[in-house]
Amino acid sequence: MSLNMNSTFRDVRKSAFHRSQTLVYRNGFAVPRRPTVGIGQDPLLSEQLIQQQISELSSETPYITHGSYQEQGLVEDFIPAYVALDKKVLRFYAYFEEDILFSPKEQHRVCPVVIYYYLEDDSMCIFEPRVENSGIPQGERIKRQRLPRNEQGEPYLWKNLNIGMYLEVYGVKYNITQCDAFTKEFMESEGIVLNDPEPMPVDPYGQSRKNTLPSHITPSSFDQMQQFIDMDRKVLRFFALLDDADALFADTRAVTIQFYLGDNTVEIREVHEANSGHDPFPILMHRQKLPKKFKATPQNFPSCVLEVSKAEVEEYYTPKDFQTGQTMKLRGRRFLLYDCDGFTKKYYQENHPDIQMKPSEVPNKTSLVQLRKKEVPPYNGFGSLEDSLQNCLYLIPEPPKKNVLKMLENNNKVLCYSARMESQNPDDDGRLFILSYSLANDMISIYEKPTRNSGIIAGKFLKDTRIPKPGSAVENPEFYSPADFAIGATLHVFGRRFVLTDADQYVLNYLESNAGQIPHQTLLSFHQKFGVRTENNQAHDQNGDDVAEPSS
Repeated sequence: MSLNMNSTFRDVRKSAFHRSQTLVYRNGFAVPRRPTVGIGQDPLLSEQLIQQQISELSSETPYITHGSYQEQGLVEDFIPAYVALDKKVLRFYAYFEEDILFSPKEQHRVCPVVIYYYLEDDSMCIFEPRVENSGIPQGERIKRQRLPRNEQGEPYLWKNLNIGMYLEVYGVKYNITQCDAFTKEFMESEGIVLNDPEPMPVDPYGQSRKNTLPSHITPSSFDQMQQFIDMDRKVLRFFALLDDADALFADTRAVTIQFYLGDNTVEIREVHEANSGHDPFPILMHRQKLPKKFKATPQNFPSCVLEVSKAEVEEYYTPKDFQTGQTMKLRGRRFLLYDCDGFTKKYYQENHPDIQMKPSEVPNKTSLVQLRKKEVPPYNGFGSLEDSLQNCLYLIPEPPKKNVLKMLENNNKVLCYSARMESQNPDDDGRLFILSYSLANDMISIYEKPTRNSGIIAGKFLKDTRIPKPGSAVENPEFYSPADFAIGATLHVFGRRFVLTDADQYVLNYLESNAGQIPHQTLLSFHQKFGVRTENNQAHDQNGDDVAEPSS
């Protein structure tokens, strides 16, 4: 028996016969699995075979059952109905009659409606136009849906609609009287002949409301009801600036003043600006009638408890009192009217042609509110002037700014003067002091010299502080400087008077080096003082030398 070497044997141990996956995931992407390369098979050759099969499939022409590809021609694209008929709506005008029970004035009411038919999905909706001041809930009667035509639930189609027919929906009969131009053109293009349009019947009760009732009394010159009917929702709007200069924090705010012509009421709304620092309250003054002139009230009228009623008001504000370019005082506040809207200008041209509503230039906030400088309270004596002033300028006081460059240049430079106190009290008169002026921070310190049997403790009399000149303003004080320290000058230090009597040689050197900033009178007093001292020293030295020569 011969054995065929090309025959294969089935593996009896194989238990899984599923088809292997054709895709594998690499780096998060699904890619085709490469075929297993057998022994002696080139992997590049297998990839070329796969690419060749893909190119053959992509270049293969589709099989055409009827005729050749050239005879088939171009095939038009299919457009679904919801795309072709999108936003195409048929509109019919109709009405229905509503019976009114238990009313002697009317028996039925004619209500006009508009019927919309949407061609894309054969849905319909019925809308009743709103009548102003009717008191009847109107609007959408039936929301968009397919309306049943019979008991079997078959919906109405556009083929079933025509002028002059009755459309019965949920027990209500709608008589179609007319349609728009697009509906007429569409129906005729589909081969449907429309009936002639019918007139819309007149509602008897609505017609009776338009007719004025006969009046047998003399009508008043001013009818509030007629004013409300004619002027309802007609508002005059003025653009103004609120001048709030009398407040603690003077500021101007942009507001709109609205005058309602229906009842002569006024409302003031604030225009909120970003990062203005004000709370965004929309209404500055709620809608109310503003009294312009009051009647004479008795002195014992409790105005702080009771509000002013109509009995105390003689005249209210009217549109004649508002004019652009003028400043009005409403409720104790000043408002500058600088412009108005187009409706307001038209109203004044038709009803008040003598009042010119020309827009004025909007002033700047600083020019409108002439900001007065904040009055700084008088110095109370606690702390320095600069520290006390910071409490008035900031809620959280900040330390006063210092001149760092000046402090570095004049570090440890001090001018020393001798002073004598002048006082009406004989115990204080003639007390001797040393006055030190620090050039780094312009501060003055005073030390008292010890005097025998005076009964006064010597030492520090005034710590380092800046001393303002008498009569200088608190908010911008003028402090003492070396230019004011002349020999014989009197200094006023917080209610005490000191007379400068002498100074050291360093003071004279400093004044001579800065002679351009020192008054001539001050420099001359030092020259005279130091000149006298120099002459005495020279005479004393000469006498000493004369005495020493003979002894030697």
